[in-house]
Amino acid sequence: MQERLGIAGSGAIATGLAAVAIEHGEVVLWARSKASAERADKRVAKLTEDSDHDVEVHTDLSELTGATFVVEAIVEDSDAKAAHLAELDGLLGQDAIIATTTSSLSIEELAKASGRPDRFVGLHVFNPVTRMKLVELVFPAEAADGTRARSLALCEALEKVAVEVPDIPGFVVNRLLFPYLFSAVRLLDDTGMPAADVDTCMTLGAGHPLGPLALLDLVGIDVSIAIGETLGEEVPARLRALQEEGALGRKAGRGFHSYGR
Repeated sequence: MQERLGIAGSGAIATGLAAVAIEHGEVVLWARSKASAERADKRVAKLTEDSDHDVEVHTDLSELTGATFVVEAIVEDSDAKAAHLAELDGLLGQDAIIATTTSSLSIEELAKASGRPDRFVGLHVFNPVTRMKLVELVFPAEAADGTRARSLALCEALEKVAVEVPDIPGFVVNRLLFPYLFSAVRLLDDTGMPAADVDTCMTLGAGHPLGPLALLDLVGIDVSIAIGETLGEEVPARLRALQEEGALGRKAGRGFHSYGR
């Protein structure tokens, strides 16, 4: 990996990307708080099976200053991302590329907010990052040829398969996926079936590696709602009820299913 990779964020996507990238080069990760940094460090150690991993984890955003390619992986909220991207622009070198891992927001708008639309890219990796090969690459209209080449080279270095997709809400995967996932939630309400049975039907009957309700738990109920709203899909009431209960899926220990923590 020729880039010095910086990652702004400490959640599942950020730590998964760090765990993959550290096998190929230098990685610096920023977390918002000391507690978040400690959790991120433990998560990377678990994913790499190395308690002495070489990912640098910091709480001072200026530690990303020397990075040549910075990936923003914070909350899926357009205002929060826009503010954070602008802050990164003020810290980074002129040639540094900024990427966002948004799964549904407008890349064109985030590129403008970053202050460097010619050196900006949507880098939509999938959870779990250590196992999922696809990266949806989304370029704003002003992206320079060098930005495109370096983004593709980074994906290749990380042993990912990059597919350039259009800048439309949800890109390709989520645009097709979430209507299906939400229909599974409505099926629960219509039939009273257990969530486990619906998932079993789709894993064994359709050959899916994960049932739709387990997949919503993996993505996160809150993130799923945000993606649905961006897509203009009607969000099932049951999802909003789970969010209000704090049952956000795997990361909270329960959602449609229960998980040991």
